[in-house]
Amino acid sequence: MKELGQKVLAGDIRAASRLIRNLEDQIPNTHIAMQEIFHKTGNSHVVGITGAPGAGKSTLTDELISAYRKKENTVGVLAVDPTSPFTGGALLGDRIRMLRHAEDKGVFVRSMATRGAMGGISKAVGEGIHVMDVLGKDKIIVETVGVGQQEVEIINHAHTVIVVLVPGMGDEIQALKAGLMEIADIFVINKADREGAGKLYKETLNMVNMAKDSGGWKIPVLMVETVLEPNKFAESVEVLRDKIDEHYQYLTDNKLLSERMRRKTTAELNEAVWSTILQPILNDLNAAGEMNKMIDQLLAKETNPYSLAAEVARRYMK
Repeated sequence: MKELGQKVLAGDIRAASRLIRNLEDQIPNTHIAMQEIFHKTGNSHVVGITGAPGAGKSTLTDELISAYRKKENTVGVLAVDPTSPFTGGALLGDRIRMLRHAEDKGVFVRSMATRGAMGGISKAVGEGIHVMDVLGKDKIIVETVGVGQQEVEIINHAHTVIVVLVPGMGDEIQALKAGLMEIADIFVINKADREGAGKLYKETLNMVNMAKDSGGWKIPVLMVETVLEPNKFAESVEVLRDKIDEHYQYLTDNKLLSERMRRKTTAELNEAVWSTILQPILNDLNAAGEMNKMIDQLLAKETNPYSLAAEVARRYMK
């Protein structure tokens, strides 16, 4: 595994793909490769794109890649898909939508499965970001699975969070009130040719204006034209690209980047502690059949989760 990490440090794309796959599959000792590369991380601008299913996030991401390549920025994309119940792999396969970038050595696109993660983010995504960072990608775009109100976890991984809204999908503003409002650095009204786009724009703008002070950054609300008009669509995505870069510059100039990095690092430490301490215990309990026995006890009301957890802690954490 140490050799795998060294290959990634040397810029080996195949090694990077293999490492990300190992992270997803929770292959034993993969952390050794991560230990090898961690000291070289923290150089990329991580952009999170989130929103409800059908909001057009993948189409937006695809065009954003092109917009950044025009500026000669290298781009990594982690497209987080729902998990297939049969294979455990990514179900939608966003790479299919982004095939036009397949021959571009400055672009690396990888689909990852949520594996049941409630926040729309796979646990391996944070580590996948590190892998792309070490490959030297200027921009890393994390596109999350569309699970609506649960997607706030993206804030633990991204420096800049884009919330994508689309008119005509029902009660968009309720979704904003439920948590997405607090994580957005930029709002995008996608498919702006649709009926109701103007109304959604005004409502979102009103909510931004009424929201608590965002520390000096005025959250922009951008309209993105329909993909059916390629030139207009490309122009509006370039405006979005420039606004993303402006936000990153704002964080840097106002010394706020370290605050976001600290939040990201805190989340990663929590995940590392969980996978190092708790996951092996759960694996052991499952392998011994004890987990099912405990569940049966709980269903029969013979005990309670708190007593069982205390018993497990006494046994494993001496």
